[in-house]
Amino acid sequence: MPIPGLPSDTPTRAALVDHLVRTRIAGDVATPRENNLSHYRRLANGDRHYWLGLELGDRWTDEQDVLAVMAERCGVVPDAGHRSGQDTIDPELTVDALDRMATRLRKAAEDRQRVLLATGHPGGLLDVHRATATALRAAGCEIMVIPEGLATDEGMVFQFADVAMLERGATLWHTHSPDPMAAILDGLAREGRPLPDLVVADHGWAGCAAQRGLDSVGYADSNDPALFVGESEGTMQVTVPLDDHVTSPRHYDPMTAYLLDAAGLNQ
Repeated sequence: MPIPGLPSDTPTRAALVDHLVRTRIAGDVATPRENNLSHYRRLANGDRHYWLGLELGDRWTDEQDVLAVMAERCGVVPDAGHRSGQDTIDPELTVDALDRMATRLRKAAEDRQRVLLATGHPGGLLDVHRATATALRAAGCEIMVIPEGLATDEGMVFQFADVAMLERGATLWHTHSPDPMAAILDGLAREGRPLPDLVVADHGWAGCAAQRGLDSVGYADSNDPALFVGESEGTMQVTVPLDDHVTSPRHYDPMTAYLLDAAGLNQ
């Protein structure tokens, strides 16, 4: 059945690529080159904030190696001499990654797996995850309910519309931290409950789950290199490159419809 809140017509690949570029989800994105390179350098310098819950050891100490991965998997400008101004996300890579994610979602549906969804970017990606949860539940998956009373130094870990998020001062909170996902996984273990078969997330939520050996797929912006590095090493299963907070969350609806259709979930 159609997923509530999504367009009834699923875009073709070509139409989706055009839409991604027009809405700046991909193509010439809003994140400036200076910001991207700064984050690549900080990851290479060992700043754990930019590792997003992954343990990268001393394998990525050269920012040029990080840039090479980002050019290959995200589509940023590969020229190391391009130090400022416009940077890019290749929309074809975005759709390629959506197709890979769809394959994993299809397996989750076929096997009726336990799935946990979470976001550190509720202002942009909440509805993407909510629609995915709705479709997976309709296909017979168990959408996991997180333990109650979880907290981190940043705030409380709650679940709204089947998606785990951080809440602080009655506000849904943007966070890159892996600590909320760690709190969920530790809480499930304390209660003697099984862990998820699949995590669909972003930021540190996805990285933490992947580092703990769970199947993890997620979304990442051009200034969040860790999940792409994790995918290159095989820790993350799929990382979809996109601008994770464009001017309207409705701009993600055609992308979500394409994803769910490719997974056989938008029936």
